[in-house]
Amino acid sequence: MLLASSILAALLVGSWVYCALTWIAARRYLAQPVPGVPNVEPISILKPLHGLDEGLEDNLRSFFDQMYPSFEILFAMRTDSDPAYALALRLGAEYPHVPSRVILTGEPPWPNAKCWSLHLMQREAAHNLLVMSDSDIRADPNMLRRLAREFANPGLAVTTCPYRAAAGPSPWSRLEAIGMNTEFLGGVLVARMLDGMKFAVGPTIAARKQAIDAVGGWPYLREFLAEDFVLGRDAAALGLGVALSSCVVEHRIGSQGFVKNVTHRLRWCRSTRRSRPAGYAGQLFTNPLPIALALLALAPWSWPAFAATCLFRFGAAYAASQMVLDDPLCRRQWYWIPVQDLLSFAVWAAGFFGNTIDWRGEEYILQKDGRFTRA
Repeated sequence: MLLASSILAALLVGSWVYCALTWIAARRYLAQPVPGVPNVEPISILKPLHGLDEGLEDNLRSFFDQMYPSFEILFAMRTDSDPAYALALRLGAEYPHVPSRVILTGEPPWPNAKCWSLHLMQREAAHNLLVMSDSDIRADPNMLRRLAREFANPGLAVTTCPYRAAAGPSPWSRLEAIGMNTEFLGGVLVARMLDGMKFAVGPTIAARKQAIDAVGGWPYLREFLAEDFVLGRDAAALGLGVALSSCVVEHRIGSQGFVKNVTHRLRWCRSTRRSRPAGYAGQLFTNPLPIALALLALAPWSWPAFAATCLFRFGAAYAASQMVLDDPLCRRQWYWIPVQDLLSFAVWAAGFFGNTIDWRGEEYILQKDGRFTRA
């Protein structure tokens, strides 16, 4: 009992340190200078689509409504029977001043269907600077302007946009959004501060074509489930500039029932474990409340440590969700954070086991290096 309490206490102190680092990392991220050099180079937006996601029309309109002088939008879907096909054509007709095209990809020959779509769209893209954005992203009208200013730096090759998750009506969607806006973003900020940006995360990445080709292009990236992470990792390894953008986008995660939500989270955890094994194990420190509860159960006299843990956790959550993201969900419903932390801890522990994932109704097998194949 004493040994277990001592181990939990040591882990708890490590979690306190991590929470403090999250606050410092958020301050450093916010202190980075805003690029002041104007840049209006043309941009190609690449949008892979598959079905009508919740809020898809408003998401796509936010890209047509960009306050930027020169850009095009490319959409990719498998067949013209996809309902997203008619929507893309209709929006293109409503915005005749924005060049847009629809590419029909057919059934993807690669396990990573998204990479197949991006491969075909990059070949058709008219411009060198690409903004690759998932269908569930809603952008601020000045997104392209901010990204272009950042790419005025000739050393920058890849940048990731932080995202503020917006939940659907289901409670599981709400919990996941709170986790993304506190725990996940906190991990990104701390990794950036301690080791630099040696990775990229979706769902919105901007990159130059040369950077994608330098790491091996989409025929290489297609082998990985977390192709966004690998793109940033390999670009950084080649000495190319990788950054965390100052431009925050909104990630509309929609509504999911409990089973689909946990399946989605488990896929994410297993992918992370394969991509960054040491980092995945270190996520234990990002979730201090379950550790504090376990310590309190073993040693009831440790309640001051539990109270301190609550202060550290909510302080770290505030730094990520409010200072960086200005998230209204966490501001209004902060009391769900402990529930989310317990669920997140359970899924994280489950992520250590198994090597199969479910993605869009198909089963895949994850390899040790993050590559994956159809089961």
